[in-house]
Amino acid sequence: MAEKKTKRRDFLFTATYAVGAVGVGAVVWPMIDQMNPDASVKALASTEVDVSTVNPGNTITVLWRGKPVFIRRRTQEEIVEAKSVKMDELKHPEKDEDRAKNPEWLVMLGVCTHLGCVPLDQKGDYNGWFCPCHGSHYDISGRIRKGPAPTNMEVPKYEFVNANTIKIG
Repeated sequence: MAEKKTKRRDFLFTATYAVGAVGVGAVVWPMIDQMNPDASVKALASTEVDVSTVNPGNTITVLWRGKPVFIRRRTQEEIVEAKSVKMDELKHPEKDEDRAKNPEWLVMLGVCTHLGCVPLDQKGDYNGWFCPCHGSHYDISGRIRKGPAPTNMEVPKYEFVNANTIKIG
């Protein structure tokens, strides 16, 4: 059997393919990389909020991804009231325990689920939030109780960094 000798032409084909592959990669990479979010979008992905100055019974509003987020420090009476609601009374049944990781703190998007208005705090028939645009009433857990809104106010992903800081997003 005779050994196959590497020919100059085979080397030129291989080198051409390799250079072509590198060239295609150099052209395609910037197009793929430009689809990544820029730094300003990444900065909005999460926010940390100092809640050490919020007294029981008060709510603060912060912006996250351009939307208002309500952070309410609930009193013991409000926690008992939220937990005592019967599920069959709710339009969109959801337990308070599923909405608040720590019963003292309620964190939710401050956006009415009907048409996106911002509800008013400590208003309405259920001592929670009231959307004056179309009359949606939410309870102290942000659950829809009356009006045209179809669902409860959304609870974003959040966690407690420490006793005084909540990280949203």
